[in-house]
Amino acid sequence: MNIEKKIAEELGIKVTQVEAAVKLIDEGCTIPFIARYRKPVTGELNDEQLRTLDERLKYLRNLEEKKETVLASIEEQGKLTDELKKKIMDAQTIVAVDDLYRPYRPKRRTRATDAKEKGLEPLANIIMLQMTKKQITKLILKKELKTLNRLFRVQKI
Repeated sequence: MNIEKKIAEELGIKVTQVEAAVKLIDEGCTIPFIARYRKPVTGELNDEQLRTLDERLKYLRNLEEKKETVLASIEEQGKLTDELKKKIMDAQTIVAVDDLYRPYRPKRRTRATDAKEKGLEPLANIIMLQMTKKQITKLILKKELKTLNRLFRVQKI
């Protein structure tokens, strides 16, 4: 998307005026300075137009950055389709991009998910149930018996 062209259409000014103002803003000039001392450069844009231009410029740049971040994240997951990419690229607001990204957003990692991945969930369940040593031994033996039974069945076939 051409940000300067979009801003020019929204504000009803020339693209060259927008480009000149963007250049000055990017150089670090403040809005009051541009409005007061750089009017000829910006084609006589007033303070109000420059503030609106600056706000839209920041918003649209953030929108483009958000789109790139979202596309990279979804592509990294291997779930990016042409249709989804087109929807994200056509989105006009950050909220719309966030809505499209929500189903693909990675879940937050917690200590509990780390423990589950390391295989500590059964131990946590035992602690939660406050089982005695005898009950724990029975539980382990039951699991071992099931495993042995499965092995013997496989060998018989």
